[in-house]
Amino acid sequence: MNKPLQIALDGPAGAGKSTIAKTLAKKLGYVYIDTGAIYRAVTYRALQDGVGLEDGPMLAEMIDKMDLRLVPSENGQRVYDGTEEVTDVIRTSEVTNNVSFVARQPEVRAALMDLQRDLASKGGIVMDGRDIGTHVLPGADLKVFMTATVEERARRRHEENVSKGLPSDLEQLQLEIALRDKRDSEREVAPLRQADDAHYLDTTELSIDGVVEAIEHLMKQVIER
Repeated sequence: MNKPLQIALDGPAGAGKSTIAKTLAKKLGYVYIDTGAIYRAVTYRALQDGVGLEDGPMLAEMIDKMDLRLVPSENGQRVYDGTEEVTDVIRTSEVTNNVSFVARQPEVRAALMDLQRDLASKGGIVMDGRDIGTHVLPGADLKVFMTATVEERARRRHEENVSKGLPSDLEQLQLEIALRDKRDSEREVAPLRQADDAHYLDTTELSIDGVVEAIEHLMKQVIER
């Protein structure tokens, strides 16, 4: 697999996109681009600065003043806003429950579009999100739409929170994920949906290795065309 591909992984919250994207990128020697972390960092900054979460113009103005960076490390990707590392604080429930409001603002998506496309321009990347194959990288070499049942996605998020020592309620997570699905699917700008040329992959019963192998098989098909 010598050709550096643009790989787009889309799907709802908790589908395992980030875990798979990181694992796949490491195995291939590709760069992992976590677009969700970018939107979370913007949401966190808005909450800290008191900027309205649905005030698109003000959010775009705030983004223009931010210095967002994704920095690889031995412990995974670290997220910075200027000199402040926000890797962990952007994963709190407060940010999780509000990021949909920020992400659906047209001005926000426009402000972050160039950054995401520039990061992916040379290929050899795995980018995950909710509208990568449909909006951010419509010409990606390989598009995969990952999903799983709400119950399974909540269980995964619960275990992740517990492993990090964060407070977590499984039933509440199920409600929050179902609501997040609804918000993401119904937003006017770049809603969550499967791209026409994306491969559908239900990960409910699959291990991490199983999902990675399935995507590698799809990559092989792309390269052999």
